[in-house]
Amino acid sequence: PSLMCHPLCHPQLEGLCSFLQLSVCPEPFLVRFCGWLLALTPSLSYTSAAILAEQLFLRRVLSLTQPPSRHLMAALTSFCSKYSQPFCSVLVAAVLQEPGKGAEQTKLVCELVEECLEPHCVQLVLRQVLEMPLSEKLLPVVQAVLGRQEVLPPELLDLLVLTLCRQAPAFAASLDYAKLVTAMLSVYQSQVS
Repeated sequence: PSLMCHPLCHPQLEGLCSFLQLSVCPEPFLVRFCGWLLALTPSLSYTSAAILAEQLFLRRVLSLTQPPSRHLMAALTSFCSKYSQPFCSVLVAAVLQEPGKGAEQTKLVCELVEECLEPHCVQLVLRQVLEMPLSEKLLPVVQAVLGRQEVLPPELLDLLVLTLCRQAPAFAASLDYAKLVTAMLSVYQSQVS
């Protein structure tokens, strides 16, 4: 535990992850390992949690070609329950930025947004999406964020509205875009003029 909490030991933590082959360990072990991480006192630093999010999950999630196993989903949700901000900064950002990644990764991000992430991390995911050119792949993620019906800071809501307005011509024939605009107007009716 002291190795994982000390701010100067991040190269050693990466080395330990590599030595333990955490990126390819069996998924049932991954669930147990995440349970052990949650029990650590004191909690992991942000940087240590980010390193572990990358080592434990990034390769697995980016290589998904079918829905994640129940073991992988259990490990992801347990890790997110305590370390959602570093998880989002590392893993969700990587999934959103991978143009070649398919529907399974997007579905997974949507499921995490809908069921696991704290409100501030839901906002972080929305910020990450709005920093990129909007695409059909990203529309379900924004829809999942709106489905949470969280109160968004005014500047983030303004950015969402502005992005959707600017992108309207590109999505003229998109049913998902139409659903997204309808959802936004429904959820944030009082704030959108």
